[in-house]
Amino acid sequence: MKRILVTGGAGFVGSHLCQRLLQMGNEVLCVDNYFTGSKANIAHMLSNPYFELMRHDVTFPLYVEVDEIYNLACPASPVHYQYDPVQTTKTSVHGAINMLGLAKRTNAKIFQASTSEVYGDPEVHPQPESYWGRVNPIGIRSCYDEGKRCAETLFFDYNRQHKIKIKVARIFNTYGPNMHPDDGRVVSNFIVQALKGEDITIYGEGEQTRSFCYVDDLIEGFVRLMATQDDVTGPVNLGNPHEFTIRQLAERTVQLTGSSSQLIFKPLPEDDPRQRQPDISLARELLQWEPDIQLDEGLEKTIKYFEGLLAV
Repeated sequence: MKRILVTGGAGFVGSHLCQRLLQMGNEVLCVDNYFTGSKANIAHMLSNPYFELMRHDVTFPLYVEVDEIYNLACPASPVHYQYDPVQTTKTSVHGAINMLGLAKRTNAKIFQASTSEVYGDPEVHPQPESYWGRVNPIGIRSCYDEGKRCAETLFFDYNRQHKIKIKVARIFNTYGPNMHPDDGRVVSNFIVQALKGEDITIYGEGEQTRSFCYVDDLIEGFVRLMATQDDVTGPVNLGNPHEFTIRQLAERTVQLTGSSSQLIFKPLPEDDPRQRQPDISLARELLQWEPDIQLDEGLEKTIKYFEGLLAV
């Protein structure tokens, strides 16, 4: 049994990871400051004697004994990370420093949840890990994009300088149960609007593309990457390579919910990427991983979750 720390463990992805790690027979320490995370996401685990919950902000050092660390702490949707952009950058940068310091002291293996946002508005399509990205360093998304890029820098410098065992995953658009209904992400936005019979808000013409990975597939990628040999550091893209336009996603959501919602169009936000599709060749090679759950199946599961949430 390993003692595993999950920062951001009460969040959307973190709560699914905590559940999976418990099912694998580990002891899990879930750390969250509840800025975007929710106790409701992990309430069903509180009775498990091998699950521990701690309120803590990763911008402050943490003194615990652990074997592995999954560093997921950071608001990941534009609505939330732009609310307090300075704190977003501090969470990525100070959080990485503090968790890497903990890994150094305890000799723990440490996983960084990075993001496809490190590629910015890409000129290379699909995006391989070798692409350095095209990011505006002073835009309204920079607090998240550059914060995550700096966190990757820290991870690799700690690996080179202090021989810390690191794993870095670049996460592409992910969706599923436990998403926050007001997080501003496109899947949750569309589902909530459709279920309420409201207009579906599309920014721009809806021709910008995204690739949507169901959360269970993503967690499988996490676990496989963490289990690799020490010389496998990443970064490794984790996401679904099937590309859809935002308009296609909206139309599919309306169909699957049986909604009468209409599509309306608004101006495109600043620095919104036009294309986003992962090249997952490396994940296939190193992890023998690729997503199993395709869009319709994943949307149906997610719609069912939001139906239950909105019915309360």
